[in-house]
Amino acid sequence: MKVTGSIALVTGTNRGIGRAFVDALIAGGAKKIYATARKPESLRELAAAHKGRIDLFALDTTDAASIAAAAARCKDLTLLINNAGKNFNTGLLAAPDMTNARAEMETNYFGTLAMCRAFAPVLKANGGGAIINMLSITARANIPLMGSLCASKAALLSLTQGVRAELAKQGTLVIGVMPGAVDTDMTRDFPGAKMPPMEVAKAALAALDEGVEEIYPGDMAAGLSQGLAADPKAVERQLAAYLPP
Repeated sequence: MKVTGSIALVTGTNRGIGRAFVDALIAGGAKKIYATARKPESLRELAAAHKGRIDLFALDTTDAASIAAAAARCKDLTLLINNAGKNFNTGLLAAPDMTNARAEMETNYFGTLAMCRAFAPVLKANGGGAIINMLSITARANIPLMGSLCASKAALLSLTQGVRAELAKQGTLVIGVMPGAVDTDMTRDFPGAKMPPMEVAKAALAALDEGVEEIYPGDMAAGLSQGLAADPKAVERQLAAYLPP
């Protein structure tokens, strides 16, 4: 599976990492890109500049009918990039209720699961292809400042592992991308250094070309991954300092 010549669908492309994925796919020689979002109007100029390579349409990954319509439309797909996500930056107990936690789980976990279920047969029909799931290092270590987001990403990591096992027999590569803090709207209030979205997208597509199943882009993710291997409780205590207001 290579980026060059691929036919990709990217969710959540209106900004941040999703938009970076579209740009990186174009630069990498993708044949066609289905660029999707709940409100994809922000990509019209990009689509106009690459006529014939970008197919822009609305997709809500929490809506079954929307996903079914996308699967029917994208019968030629070879690469599914599950990037759409929600992060309300709220703690598990500090939040006034569980509304945010449920919304994060609905999009980050159930939405991704629904996309994998809908497009697995499409990828199989086209030779196997690949799925890239955008996770986070918080899938492996909870930051209390955004505790419910971390819980949804942990569920998504488990999902990624399970889907990888189920789709191995049809030759579908399933990649989990776990960066640290990325400079997007979702993490605007997170203190500390943040990596550019394009670096994450490029690292993910490099993993695709190389057939790597899990990557940790950026110094923060790499450092935490090493720390978790050496002393996971020390990492937990370190991140416990990042408390919700």
